[in-house]
Amino acid sequence: MPARPLIFRTLRWSAWDGCAAGMEQADVRPADGGLTISGVVIGQEDGAKFGLHYRLRVDSAWRTRSVHLQTTSGQVLDLESNGQGSWSENGKSRPDLQGCLDVDIQATPLTNTLPIRRLEWRAGAAAEIRLCYIAVPDLAVSPQSQRYTALAPGSRYRFESLDSGFEAELPVDEDGFVLDYPSLFRRLG
Repeated sequence: MPARPLIFRTLRWSAWDGCAAGMEQADVRPADGGLTISGVVIGQEDGAKFGLHYRLRVDSAWRTRSVHLQTTSGQVLDLESNGQGSWSENGKSRPDLQGCLDVDIQATPLTNTLPIRRLEWRAGAAAEIRLCYIAVPDLAVSPQSQRYTALAPGSRYRFESLDSGFEAELPVDEDGFVLDYPSLFRRLG
């Protein structure tokens, strides 16, 4: 996407079916030359209800520099990155995450914006990325491979999980934030 400066934004999503078992609010604000993104999710995964607070810090190139997650049951995860693909989890090196520049938090469509904003796009262009996938509610982190394809740069992308075979077409707003994630999330307002 073209570089577009962001101002403070508040985003909300609900579960695709509109049920109360899934809601999210995220605040995006400029900070320290990049962005701080904070969100709260209430949801359900395989019948287990959860509450989650997350905070991401991304640099001016949309590379993830830190992630803090905490569930309402008390689980905590802290990831730090040098922005070049080296990671630590709760202060310990994670060599298996080497080369990952982005994170994908399972419970939110917000993290799909990171590679959409970070990469240069032209119609039909595709990019395969390796990222830190964070499962919710257990906060387990694993490296995964995904592919994004620009169907209409700046407005629509195809997302593919190369590990699971899942794919979806994602419409985005003018800032690259997901509007709807078919079968999972709907943007409110």
